[in-house]
Amino acid sequence: MTLLSVLMIGIGLSMDAFAVAVAKGMCTRGGKTITTALYLAFFFGLFQAMMPTIGYFAGIYFSDLIASIDHWIAFLLLAGIGINMMREAKAEEETVCEPLYLKQVIILAIATSIDALAIGISFAFLKLDSIWSAVAMIGITTFLLSFIAVFLGKWLGSYIEKYAQIFGGIVLIVIGLKILVEHLFLS
Repeated sequence: MTLLSVLMIGIGLSMDAFAVAVAKGMCTRGGKTITTALYLAFFFGLFQAMMPTIGYFAGIYFSDLIASIDHWIAFLLLAGIGINMMREAKAEEETVCEPLYLKQVIILAIATSIDALAIGISFAFLKLDSIWSAVAMIGITTFLLSFIAVFLGKWLGSYIEKYAQIFGGIVLIVIGLKILVEHLFLS
């Protein structure tokens, strides 16, 4: 898997966190924008990096058992996550402005990174050269996009939130198709 593919996966995975950060940015008052951006970006980036690591090591354990169908599993996981992201984007929810307590931020970070666990499993099946560079790229990408999203949320309002999830879903589906095509027709 190329670095560009990992970067695109990182962008796709970060779209849930991006959407939440936009929503929280819309609620930011006064001079708390930078603090809120750093707070959310840190936890979202951390959990987006931890979850694929956990998934990777769990996947390594099972990879020999299902090596002949690993490309189908990677495709189905990526496509399923992508379709779910687009479905969630269509179900518009009202933004709730509430304080950012550590417990709530951790719950949001876990909720927005569950799909990264499945990506980590697919990384194990794809036999990545370095899980550490992949998870670092995913974590840093999520950190940067979440940081920017808080400011975008403050500036743009709710218009961009739905489209970020749709974009992320499309990116994950395209990468899943690319993996499937490479394994079926180019190997």
